[in-house]
Amino acid sequence: MTKARQDRLLNILVRDGEWATAATLADTLGVTPRSVRTYVTAVNARVRGGTAIESGPQGYRAGPDAAAAQRAGAGNDTGTPRDRLHRLVRLLLDDPDGIDVFQTADELHVSPATLEADLARVRSLLGGTELTLERSASTARLRGNEMAQRRLLSRLAHDEMDAGAFDLEALRRTLGDESVGARAFGPFKDDLVAELGSLGYFVNEFGIADVVMHIAIAADRVAQDRGLDAIAHESQESHEAVEAILGRLCEQHLGVCLGAGDQYHLATLVLTRVVAPGASAPSVRGRLDPEVEHAVREVVERAAAQFLVDIAHDDFILRLALHVQNLRARAKEQAWSRNPLTRSLKSTYPMIFDVAVYIASGLNTSLGIPLLDDEIAYIAMHVGGRLERSRRADQLLTATIVCPGYYELHELLRSSVDRSLGRSIEVVGVETRADPDWRSIDTDLVLTTIDPPAPSDRVVRVQPFLTESDVDRVQTAAGRVRRGRRLARLRADIERYFDPTAFVRGLDTGDGSEGVIRMLGERLVGLGAIDGEYVDRAIERERLSSTAFTDALAVPHAMGMTASRTAIAIGIADPSIPWGDGRVQVVAFVAFSEDDREAFQTVFEQFVEVFSERDSVQRIVRRSTDFAAFLDELVAVIDG
Repeated sequence: MTKARQDRLLNILVRDGEWATAATLADTLGVTPRSVRTYVTAVNARVRGGTAIESGPQGYRAGPDAAAAQRAGAGNDTGTPRDRLHRLVRLLLDDPDGIDVFQTADELHVSPATLEADLARVRSLLGGTELTLERSASTARLRGNEMAQRRLLSRLAHDEMDAGAFDLEALRRTLGDESVGARAFGPFKDDLVAELGSLGYFVNEFGIADVVMHIAIAADRVAQDRGLDAIAHESQESHEAVEAILGRLCEQHLGVCLGAGDQYHLATLVLTRVVAPGASAPSVRGRLDPEVEHAVREVVERAAAQFLVDIAHDDFILRLALHVQNLRARAKEQAWSRNPLTRSLKSTYPMIFDVAVYIASGLNTSLGIPLLDDEIAYIAMHVGGRLERSRRADQLLTATIVCPGYYELHELLRSSVDRSLGRSIEVVGVETRADPDWRSIDTDLVLTTIDPPAPSDRVVRVQPFLTESDVDRVQTAAGRVRRGRRLARLRADIERYFDPTAFVRGLDTGDGSEGVIRMLGERLVGLGAIDGEYVDRAIERERLSSTAFTDALAVPHAMGMTASRTAIAIGIADPSIPWGDGRVQVVAFVAFSEDDREAFQTVFEQFVEVFSERDSVQRIVRRSTDFAAFLDELVAVIDG
C-alpha cells in the first residue's frame, strides 16, 4: 500500500504540474502530512542524485526527474506482494500440471505460509474469469480454457499499467522476461495501422494499443504451444483480409506463426476497435444490426430531451451505433478497451460524462451491455464531439473595435481580428472616432488602439497591426469574461438552491458513500425537495459510475430530474473520505426539478469547475465551520 501511495503521490504532482501543500496531498491520499513527507523522501531516493519531487515554501511539485522516478518505480516491484502475485499466476498459467507449493515458496524466497496467503489472493482474483484454482496435497493448479487464461493475463497486464496507458515494458513484466521483446512491437504496430488504413479503416489509437497487448499475449501463448482452437464461422471478406494481415505481420515481426483460431480471434478484436467515421450513412447502416441502431436511437433521443443537448442527429446516432455494435462484440469476448482519458473527461466535462452514463445505462437495459467507466468515456467522446460540432454561434462573445480612422486602417484591423479570433469573438461594431462614447459601447469586449478613459477587464489595448501578443491578450480577456459570466450565473443559482438545514460538517463514513448519500438525502427529504425514491435512484446512479468528478468533490444525483424543487445538500469531510476509487472532501447531493432543467448544465459543470481548483477547495473546507461560513467562502471563491 505504501508503494502504491508513493506512486499515486508522484502521479498527482506530475498530472497537475503545480505546487501542492503537504496537507492538501494528505487529504487526497487519506494519510497524514508526515506520511507525505516520508513518501517524498522515498520517491526522491529512486533517482540517485536527481530530484523527482521538489520541496519549497509552497509545498511540493514534480521535479525534473519525475519521469525517471515513475519508470524506476514501475521497474522496481520485484519482491512486492503484487509482483509476487503476478509471478505466481504466471507460474500457474505456464504449467498445466500445476505447481508444488513448497518448491515455489523456495523459488520466490517466501515461507509456505506466505505463499498460501498468495494463493488465497489468486482465488479472489479469479472471480468472473471462468477459471478455478484446484488444490491437491502440495500441488496447486489452474483449471479453465485457454481464452479464460488469456483474459486473466490481460487483467494482470492492465493492473501493471497506470491509468490505462499502454506500456510494453509493463506487459513484458506480466508475461515474463522470456516473452516476445518489446522492441518488435513498435514496427509491428506501425505496419498494422498502415495496412488497416489501406483497407479504408480509421484506427482508434487507444483501441489499437489494447489490440497490440492482446497480440503480445497471443504470441507468447502460441510460442508455448498454447494456441486457440479453430472455430466454425461464416466467411467474411473483411474479416479474412484482417486475418491475413495479422498472420503475415506476426510471422514477420514476432517470428510466431498464428493458427486459424488465433487469427480469427485477433481479427475480431481488431474489427471491434476500428471504425470508419468518414463512411457514408448508407454504407454504415449496411454494417449495423437493426436492433443496435434502434436501441441507440431510442436512448439518444431520450438523453437529448432529458439533458437538453443537441445530439439527436442521424449521423451521430449511426456512428455511435457502430461503436456500440463493436462494444457488444467486445463484451461477449470480455475484451474491454481501456481509455487513458477517462479521468480527465470525467473531471473536465462532468455533464457530458453524465449524458454518457445515461446512454450507457439505457444500452445496458436494452442490449445487456455491462457498464465500465472506460467504455462510458468512449461514449462521452462521441457525445462531446457531436456537441463541439453543433455549438451555436450565439456562444461567441461580441466585440467592438475602436480604431480612429486613417485610410483603411480600421478595415485592416477588423480583417486581422476576424482571421485570428473569428472562432471565439464576433466583431459587431467599429468606432473610427478619436473620441467615441465609451459608455454606449455595450459589447462583451472592446478592442482599442487608443487608451480608454478608464481601465476595464473587458477593454483590451491592441496595435493597429494585430500582433501575436495582441491575439494572446484578447483570448485571455475572452476567457476571463466567459468564466465570469458562467460563475455569475452559478452564484445566482446556488444561493437559491442551498438551505442551512441541508449542510453537514463532519461526515460519518461508517456506511460508505451510500450511507453519506442517504444521510444528505434525508436532509432534502425533510425540506420536501425529494422523496425516498429519489435517494434510492441516486444510489443506483452512483453504482453505475462514481460521481467523484474531481480529487475533492463528489456530486451524487439521480439521472431523472424529478425533484419537487431544485435543492443541494452539502457535506464537508475533513480529513477526506473514501469515495469510489478515490477520496473526496466535499459531497454535494444535487436534486434538480423539471422546471430547472436548463440550469442543470450551468450548475453542474461550474460547481465542478470551482472544486477542481485545489487552493479553492482547501480554503472552503478549512473555513466552512458552518453554513454561513461555507456560503461566504464559496461566493468569495466564485467572485475571485
